[in-house]
Amino acid sequence: MTHDGPPELTQITSHDEMPPELRRELIECWVTVTNAGGAAGFPFPPVDFDQVAVVADQLIADLTPQRSHLLLARVDGTLAGWLNVRSDANPLIAHWGTVHHVQTHPGFRGKGIGAALMRRLHRLAREEMGLEQLHLAARGGLGLEKFYGRLGWKEIGRWPGALRFGPGDDRDEILLVLDL
Repeated sequence: MTHDGPPELTQITSHDEMPPELRRELIECWVTVTNAGGAAGFPFPPVDFDQVAVVADQLIADLTPQRSHLLLARVDGTLAGWLNVRSDANPLIAHWGTVHHVQTHPGFRGKGIGAALMRRLHRLAREEMGLEQLHLAARGGLGLEKFYGRLGWKEIGRWPGALRFGPGDDRDEILLVLDL
């Protein structure tokens, strides 16, 4: 893919806002990212459309304006990346949210899609969801902490060897926080 230009960022806050074509694009993006080795929620590729569709459909069904948003990046009308941000109704932790499934389609990597999503996420979480802090867990061994660090995220801890991808392939889970 040779798309250029800034991404168009939109959000979805209800399953009613998800047309079938966009659902298909989201699932296909997720399959492609996962099968290219991306840390997007399916640690043991390859995955296929049907496997991802089950998880995507639950994520879409759980969207609400108060608690769960999808943030999408499109370039020239094509889905280039997306993420999910969720908060909790429990008053003890309602001031922070968690970020899930941050991904950029491999055909759009290196074009600032991930950074654009994360910058828009700051405003969305603060201004639209009323959050004061975001949490994120990233897979070690991929350099993701450097990407997030450039965007203001702080590493607050690691669970050494928490993720086992195979014999002799244990990775840290990196815990990150962003104050809004």
